[in-house]
Amino acid sequence: MKEFVKEEERNLSTCESIIMKAIWDKGEDISISELIEVLKKKYNKDYKRTTVVTFILNLSAKGFARRYRSGRYVYVHALKSEEEYKQKLLNDYTDFWYQGEAEKVMAALINSREMSPEMVQKMRGMIDELDGLDRLDELDG
Repeated sequence: MKEFVKEEERNLSTCESIIMKAIWDKGEDISISELIEVLKKKYNKDYKRTTVVTFILNLSAKGFARRYRSGRYVYVHALKSEEEYKQKLLNDYTDFWYQGEAEKVMAALINSREMSPEMVQKMRGMIDELDGLDRLDELDG
């Protein structure tokens, strides 16, 4: 039996991800024509206007973006933040591949990259900061 997944809870396709990345990188609403140029120059994607509009409609159905007209131009507005989506992807990835155990994700990340002493120190600092926050929570509780 196939599990029902709400449209807005589905992950983005590769093409949708590229389009959302271009929108998020702009940092503000972007016109369809500017989006097409960014996709061509930065991502080497030579999409026709109708293709981009179709992707935007899909992104709207998933709750990621909406389009609107202002004068002669159609703009795209991001409804979800890039950080929000990255966190969802990371949580889904951690749950699926690592049974929800974040420490296994961190170990895999460390083992997959050459870590400079500075990077290791930065990660230790982040962990120590979280540990300090946990202790503050215990004192408040």
